[in-house]
Amino acid sequence: MAMSFPMPSIPDFLKDDPMGIVVHSYAARWHSDTPSSKYPGFENALSLMQHCKAIGAGGVQTVVNGWATDFAKQVRDVREKTGLYLEGSIALPKSKDELAKFESEVLAAKEAGASLLRTACLSGRRYVNFKTKEEFQEFRKNALQSIELAEPIVRKHKIKLAVENHKDWTAKELEAIIVNLGSEWVGVTLDFGNNLSFMENPNEVIETLAPYAFSTHVKDMGVKSYADGFLLSEVPLGEGVVDLKSAVALCKKHNPDINFSLEMITRDPLEIPTLTESYYNTFDHLSGLEVARIDRLIHKNEFKGELPHVTGMSKEEQLAYEEHNVLACLSYSRNSLGLV
Repeated sequence: MAMSFPMPSIPDFLKDDPMGIVVHSYAARWHSDTPSSKYPGFENALSLMQHCKAIGAGGVQTVVNGWATDFAKQVRDVREKTGLYLEGSIALPKSKDELAKFESEVLAAKEAGASLLRTACLSGRRYVNFKTKEEFQEFRKNALQSIELAEPIVRKHKIKLAVENHKDWTAKELEAIIVNLGSEWVGVTLDFGNNLSFMENPNEVIETLAPYAFSTHVKDMGVKSYADGFLLSEVPLGEGVVDLKSAVALCKKHNPDINFSLEMITRDPLEIPTLTESYYNTFDHLSGLEVARIDRLIHKNEFKGELPHVTGMSKEEQLAYEEHNVLACLSYSRNSLGLV
């Protein structure tokens, strides 16, 4: 029997700046081939945008990859008809050989009317991908080179590039990267929860990076102890440890025009193995006092009940649970964060 989740009602009247949706909030539904009449897969940005408009979201942040000029124009048409904001998500060039592809994607995003481009330097997780400081330093060198290759192109085309804290950089490391680059065209996509995986207090991360934020990934995080450290999971807004009201106010203070985009990833909890030696191999930022502070935060704020998970669910149940979580977050943003 399929699981049933009550759906928060959508107000008839929406004001000017409701929260938008990051494509990764629909990880199960994006390009899904599950035959579902209630939750059909999103084939591309067009179907994602139409759905986000239907549920009352204010915009989308979605992948720009392989967009031909005619498709970019279709995206622009839908964006203009729906009134949604559009932010692109783009991969950085790894070498000069990839500059032409990168520039073509920048131009496609601009043609579609994207206000900025979010990017990330690492697709995995620092404490998983790298076993030694030397491996991380090699990644760091290459990542900085990629950002430096990208900057002249986004500057040329006058579209902002926003580097996410994507379980790769500590808050201070990313701040230093942006400050040292010194470009008005390169800033931050501020993810509200990722750096908990680095044992960084999310509220302090937001305070550090908000001055440089061009865009956001709004999320709340649930935590729970396990044998090798703690479990970390996106949870519906208002149920976790992030001070969301303070985060929204701080981002607005530094950038009144910033968009707030939900990244509610419905999945099994991530294991953060903070009680293993290998976890610390690439980190220099954690003192004993800082580890103790985060440990206290985790134990004081352990998630009540079971963290969200999808193992054991059918595909249809996963799709229903995903939609339930997205709608619950949109409802919270309207009722408690003033994003309506």
